[in-house]
Amino acid sequence: MADVLPLVEARLHSALGEPDARAAVTFLGTDRIEVLRFPAAGQEGDVVRYATLGMSAQPMADPTAVLADPVKGPRAELVLSVRAGVADTDKVLRPLAVLAASPQVEGVIVAPGASLDVGEPLWPGAPFTSVLVAEPGGLIEDLELDAPLDPVRFLPLLPMTPNEAAWKRVHGAPALQERWLNHGTDLRDPSRRSVPLD
Repeated sequence: MADVLPLVEARLHSALGEPDARAAVTFLGTDRIEVLRFPAAGQEGDVVRYATLGMSAQPMADPTAVLADPVKGPRAELVLSVRAGVADTDKVLRPLAVLAASPQVEGVIVAPGASLDVGEPLWPGAPFTSVLVAEPGGLIEDLELDAPLDPVRFLPLLPMTPNEAAWKRVHGAPALQERWLNHGTDLRDPSRRSVPLD
């Protein structure tokens, strides 16, 4: 079976350029998760991106399954984009690694529309403790793997304030995203306030 992670890292480099920093985190009983930092470049000169590397090494398993399939199942990595220089967002590396390890630790399948909560600010002073998993395919194309492996999807993360997360639980992800769109919310602003929810 081909090692997936070198292919994933090559896809990240081709889409985002060369990372200028990387950190590795290992949790008890899990594979190592790395988080790569891609500096602001090109047309979006003020946006820095953080991408996980390691989450896709194993397929995500149905938490109700008695035995996890070592081959089949969805694979993903997480990508967070924020404006550079506004907040100390480099401290997001550990929370991102925690989220990337959640399929192994908690047996969850991370998919678009899901909420992921780290239970603390994503970085010092951040108004966000959770993220909404958005649809993949915009920034980084899915990485097709040899059959029978599922492709690796690169899932964008959209930070949510606690009020937005609570509202999303009641009304659903599409309604929250529509509200963000209607109010012209800058989802890359690391210090933005909650969108009006009344």
